[in-house]
Amino acid sequence: MGVALAVGIPGLGTGWAQSRIGAAGAGTIAERPETAIWIIIMLAIPETTVILGFVIAFMLMGKI
Repeated sequence: MGVALAVGIPGLGTGWAQSRIGAAGAGTIAERPETAIWIIIMLAIPETTVILGFVIAFMLMGKI
């Protein structure tokens, strides 16, 4: 149960955050194309939460 929560909750949060950042980022890139690399970096930041969730899940399963 803990393993599922360690992956599921960060996954839901990341999906929600990326939907908001992606919508705002698409508008920003349309107006200022030179900011595209910063928008891509901003989209990648929430992914770290899921990666940490995977690491915690593996630690809970005793694989690491």
